[in-house]
Amino acid sequence: MSSNLKIFIQFSLFLLSIYSLSCSGNDDDNKYKKDSLTTFIRKETKKEPDEKYQRPPIVNIVDTVTAKMIIIYTKDSAANFERISLKLGKIYGAKLPAYLKKNKLKIIGPPMAWYKKQKAPYFFEAGIPINKKGTKSIAGVQIREIKAGKAVIAHFYGPFQQLPLGYDAVKEWIKDNNKTLAGSPYETYVTDPVDKNGKQVDPYKIKTDIIFPIK
Repeated sequence: MSSNLKIFIQFSLFLLSIYSLSCSGNDDDNKYKKDSLTTFIRKETKKEPDEKYQRPPIVNIVDTVTAKMIIIYTKDSAANFERISLKLGKIYGAKLPAYLKKNKLKIIGPPMAWYKKQKAPYFFEAGIPINKKGTKSIAGVQIREIKAGKAVIAHFYGPFQQLPLGYDAVKEWIKDNNKTLAGSPYETYVTDPVDKNGKQVDPYKIKTDIIFPIK
């Protein structure tokens, strides 16, 4: 089993653990050409869903360029955040790896996801970048290409539940800098959320990139 595939399986197990806990309790940067960097420390919101996440995330905004990518992905939906975690775990841990194995392909980057909106019910597409297109299909798995181009990226450090704050930060930056969107935003899950011993990493040390293509 490749190290990349192991990371995806660990990631899926981490997402499944989020689901379980919620039920019981009721050098990646060198891929981008950096032009400017602004750091935002978001103010604490009045209401947080979980007391242990009262600490606000850190969001670093970068005006940059992204590379061309080939993505395999699948579409799904979820009624709430816990269901997203469960479904992403199955997609990244089983469905997409099955396509990789069948076509003998390689993963060349972190997992990705597109969301139509940042509140329930959620409609999303979850995918991973690969080295080339496969020729053997699997039901529900599709292929798309992302062209190289300009983008504004939020390097987000914090719990997944706080990701909407990262989207808000990028939207604010785009408005303040008179930029124009050129496509749908998406997330990439850069940092492995579990360490080499299988233990969960501090959520405030986990890096998620929120990418807004711009003209």
